[in-house]
Amino acid sequence: MGQQDKGQQDNQCADHFRSKEAREVVQKGSMRARVQACKSEIITVAVVGACGRMGKEVTKGILSRPNLQLVAAVDVREVGKDIGEIIGVKPIGIPVSSDLVAALKESGAQVAVDFTHPSVVFDNVKAMLECGVAPVVGTTGWTPEKVKAIDRLAKRKNLPAIIAPNFAIGAVLMMKFAMEAAKYFDKVEIIELHHDGKADAPSGTALRTAELILKARGKPFPEPKVKKPEVMLDGVLGGEMDGIRIHSVRLPGLVAHQEVIFGSVGQVLTIRHDSLSRESFIPGVLLAIEKVLSLPPGVVFGLENLL
Repeated sequence: MGQQDKGQQDNQCADHFRSKEAREVVQKGSMRARVQACKSEIITVAVVGACGRMGKEVTKGILSRPNLQLVAAVDVREVGKDIGEIIGVKPIGIPVSSDLVAALKESGAQVAVDFTHPSVVFDNVKAMLECGVAPVVGTTGWTPEKVKAIDRLAKRKNLPAIIAPNFAIGAVLMMKFAMEAAKYFDKVEIIELHHDGKADAPSGTALRTAELILKARGKPFPEPKVKKPEVMLDGVLGGEMDGIRIHSVRLPGLVAHQEVIFGSVGQVLTIRHDSLSRESFIPGVLLAIEKVLSLPPGVVFGLENLL
């Protein structure tokens, strides 16, 4: 390796981590020590929406990992209260802040995890990138235009970002299985079922599943046999995305569930995934936190791209 290449690799490693200690090791140590520093550095994390149901679980997950350090908790609820008490453990010295920008700047967070609300997540992610923080986003409600806008900003800021409609590994596998089945069936419908507190419909998982099915199929679905059915109730057939019907169910007692139902002459194939608790999402969230800083600038959309 030439001196110029060696210097470029050192700088990339140094830029990868923002803590003063990591930069000093990278800049002063041997090549072997520098590479090891990149691998072993503790990642500092802020949780945005920390007092919500998902935010609490994410916070617990971060605290359980020795390579992750919680440095900030942001929410409009429980402001000033110690996040440790909110999640049911002893105080950890991190009060909940309602000021996202101040919390990110003062804490030195490298990564910020967002589980908030579709109405605020776009502005939240923009603020993260403007503060030099890599976003990991589980909040849904994204349009293609908003994803493109965040991708442009992330590249301009030379930062990576992950947006995932679903962080459950099983849900990602469900989508992969649906992509394979799409090549062999001419009709499919999606039924997504969530708790009655979910703010958007259809779910980001349902939309992502439909997108992947259409991509895998590579051709449009055939016209329905009954082109203009006599509908007695508005919306009874669900919404439609390029020939795929999507149905949303909202009920108390549910968490996050989805069925992808393929139909053909004489047979039906159903692929279903159930998240029975929010803990099912945490391994995927932690994986994204650990991997995001190693990604190139721009948005990675979907957890399947990290597996």
